[in-house]
Amino acid sequence: MIQRTQMATIALVDDDRNILASVSIALEAEGYRIQTYTDGASALSGLVDAPPDIAILDIKMPRMDGMELLRRLRQSSDVPVIFLTSKDEEIDELFGLKMGADDFIRKPFSQRLLVERVKAVLRRSASREPQANGASEGVVLERGKLMMDPERHSCTWKGQDVILTVTEFLILQSLALRPGVVKSRDALMDAAYDDQVYVDDRTIDSHIKRLRKKFKAVDNAFDVIETLYGVGYRFKEC
Repeated sequence: MIQRTQMATIALVDDDRNILASVSIALEAEGYRIQTYTDGASALSGLVDAPPDIAILDIKMPRMDGMELLRRLRQSSDVPVIFLTSKDEEIDELFGLKMGADDFIRKPFSQRLLVERVKAVLRRSASREPQANGASEGVVLERGKLMMDPERHSCTWKGQDVILTVTEFLILQSLALRPGVVKSRDALMDAAYDDQVYVDDRTIDSHIKRLRKKFKAVDNAFDVIETLYGVGYRFKEC
């Protein structure tokens, strides 16, 4: 697993060259390496050829917008993604989360806010919830047909790869560590999000729906993530 350090590489995709310049300066001052792209189409090939540690994507761009870029990216990559958006519609944020975004920042924003959000997502990517049931950090977690390797950020179901975002991986890991134990939405937020990042219940629900969809694409009979309405979620005991 790539070590997330102050020398992490950040891909910045925005058609506004002023934003590219100002954000690049702010992030470089923190010690990050920056890759910049002015549209989604050129960014897609760049992100695949030279994967960054995190990508910051504007939603409204020519040739290929941020949503479409994320959709294509998620077909082969689990790189953490932060969206920049000037839109106010709540549906955009929910849709982005369902597609696999890790965070949203609304324009206009302060450079300090962006830097702190980047650090938070990188910390989430690097860290893992304290292990339980005798498991130690870095140990492959096996639960029936599920296998998760935290060090490689890999996940398989019945031997088939399931590509998960950092947030999805942490949520599933939290559930699978203690089969049969109900995890409230608050507990899952604590497992997957930094203290400085606020999310509501619907955000966790969106991630759970996306997890189920990804596993059902591999095995339509997948049913091990159970909902206890009004309480939370649990991983079915094998």
